[in-house]
Amino acid sequence: MEHIGFDDFLKVELRVGQVIAAEVFKEARKPAYVLQVDFGPELGVRKSSAQITDHYTPEELVGRQVVAVVNFPKKQIGPLMSECLVTGFHDQNGAVALCVPDKPVPLGTRLL
Repeated sequence: MEHIGFDDFLKVELRVGQVIAAEVFKEARKPAYVLQVDFGPELGVRKSSAQITDHYTPEELVGRQVVAVVNFPKKQIGPLMSECLVTGFHDQNGAVALCVPDKPVPLGTRLL
């Protein structure tokens, strides 16, 4: 594992957002959802593709808070322009479990 300085960590904008819409990403090569995530008035709503179909349905994602990187450049994923990277962890089977705050926090709050 490579060590980084604290200044390197501070460059990554990890913020809390709330999923306001989720739908199946039909054009994706691997099963995925298109998420619309609200990061509050400063950052607004951003779209993301998330390969989290093993653990979540679109219906149970709406209203959940998630942690996402919001300062990566936009990335074209098929017909979708992804505007943030929703974070998660691989479980023992390789499926992704979301990285989420364990208590509600204000939208746009930065991970410390």
